Amino acid sequence: MRRALAFLKRDFLIEISYRFNFLLSLAGLVVTISVFYFLGEIVDPATVRESAGDYFSFALVGMAMAMFLRAGLGSFAESVREEQMMGTLEAMLSTPTSLTTIILFSSLWRFLFTSLSVFAFLLVGAAFGVSYGGANVGAALLLLVLTVAAYAALGIISASFIMVFKRGDPVNWVVSSLSILLGGVFYPLSVLPGWLQALSRLLPITWSLEGIRGALLRAQGYAALADDFLALAVIDLLLLPLGLLLFRLAVNHARKVGSLMKY
Repeated sequence: MRRALAFLKRDFLIEISYRFNFLLSLAGLVVTISVFYFLGEIVDPATVRESAGDYFSFALVGMAMAMFLRAGLGSFAESVREEQMMGTLEAMLSTPTSLTTIILFSSLWRFLFTSLSVFAFLLVGAAFGVSYGGANVGAALLLLVLTVAAYAALGIISASFIMVFKRGDPVNWVVSSLSILLGGVFYPLSVLPGWLQALSRLLPITWSLEGIRGALLRAQGYAALADDFLALAVIDLLLLPLGLLLFRLAVNHARKVGSLMKY
């Protein structure tokens, strides 16, 4: 816990030193929501009625989860690169702190900040008319935990590539592109051809969005969301150990060839 708080304190102090950037982020949040609110005025609600009731609510949840996806895929790689550039990565790896602790805690602040941003995002959406009446908040939070774990695992795999190749990260590009294209972020899966719908089931964001939209916008219970829970749990069990193993191998490789501090 002391180590976690130390990482959070360090990253928080760095973040608040750039106050203007924080204000710009908030302004961008409102602008983005406004764009999709007015876009929703010209989209036929029937196209998303089964998922959310209206397009604005549908897109709002999609964008919120896309923020977590971006944080998960980018946080670990960005942390590794920043530590390399500041010259602190090798120093941290030489301490008794485990490699798993370092890689996980280095991104705590980014996930916390993203969580606060998503909460603000959903609140602003409510001000624009999104209704969360009867929402199953408990199920939504549990699905969110499973979602973040899956995205974090992908992010650790992404950081492994950065550790070895320094630049050029195929994991981030492929997963983010396929997630936006096939995950149901901005349009329902029903508009996709059947074979693409089947492919989309391999992506964690697909199960995440279906489950969280069901919990927040359709007040579905745990039984109705069982498939989403199970799919995300299986993805987590497969990806988290794989991600940590690949990162350990990447660090060992970088130590062996002497490129740990190169960027």
